[in-house]
Amino acid sequence: MKKDNIDETLDEMGDAFVSPNTNTPMREDAFEKSDAEKIEIIQNNVKEILDTLGLDLTDDSLKGTPRRVAKMFVNEIFSGLHPDEKPKASTFQNKYKYGEMLVEKNITLYSTCEHHLLPIVGRAHVGYISNGTVVGLSKMNRIVDYYAKRPQVQERLTMQIVKELQEVLGTEDVACVIDAKHLCVNSRGIRDIESSTVTSEYGGKFKDPEARRDFLDYINLDTEF
Repeated sequence: MKKDNIDETLDEMGDAFVSPNTNTPMREDAFEKSDAEKIEIIQNNVKEILDTLGLDLTDDSLKGTPRRVAKMFVNEIFSGLHPDEKPKASTFQNKYKYGEMLVEKNITLYSTCEHHLLPIVGRAHVGYISNGTVVGLSKMNRIVDYYAKRPQVQERLTMQIVKELQEVLGTEDVACVIDAKHLCVNSRGIRDIESSTVTSEYGGKFKDPEARRDFLDYINLDTEF
């Protein structure tokens, strides 16, 4: 298939296209440039884009935009690409012998669609069943935030959160549900402002229908997905 035809096919697939790899696609040389070097390069590229669109970059409102966007990309919304930003998830012994599921729900989630670089905004609900180890509650939020701060597809994000908590806690018994709005759907294309996307990933005991149903009852979502 010719390259032009491949590009057209991927564009038509849009958000339906999902890489089979649960790791974020990264080149081996991704961190050879410093953050300062990346900001400088991105700044120049954003300036070229805005100039191509015909905007007057000498205007007081616009002249700082290229640098603001570059700093935002590197230091904020895509900071989760850098492994140095990965949260240190301290674990503790489950001294109380609590054996039921622990659920952290309504974790605010801000991410970016990797197909159109538009925001994904929603809530993540995460649960696990301790096998003797627990993790600080805020660390669950930080793990969600870390993997959200990169170009994403929601399916991959859901799986990455579960995989990370499984490694931190040393158990397969982890679940995550994400309910989010994608501005690539809400503000462009079909422009459906009401629709949201729900994804889920269940590990270990959460694959059991009864445990899954309990988890969904905890987070007050419909049990049919």
